[in-house]
Amino acid sequence: MELEVLKKKLSAFKGDGGRIRSVSDDLLLEVLAAWEQWGGSSKDFYKGIGSSKTGICGILGKAKRLKRAGGTMPFLEVAVDGVTDTDNPTPIICDIELSEKNVSIQRDFLNI
Repeated sequence: MELEVLKKKLSAFKGDGGRIRSVSDDLLLEVLAAWEQWGGSSKDFYKGIGSSKTGICGILGKAKRLKRAGGTMPFLEVAVDGVTDTDNPTPIICDIELSEKNVSIQRDFLNI
């Protein structure tokens, strides 16, 4: 995700003093995902999202705790060329795995 998009999303959580407060869980996980994929310097990252060094540490700390507690990113539908084509309906086999509280459920589905 581009840093400008994160910066705009985080600006909704800025208080009167310019500090980022009470960030939603979904946005915390988005920031963590962007941080994990970031290849540049940490200074460029926190400047790019409009935060300070201490501010980003707090955000990343909360996001990591949330992720360890089982928080997940919201589901986004992904369209794959050729597979979602409705002109040529072919069976699609997909595996789905659900995990909750260390219990894993796996199902195979056939979409006809």
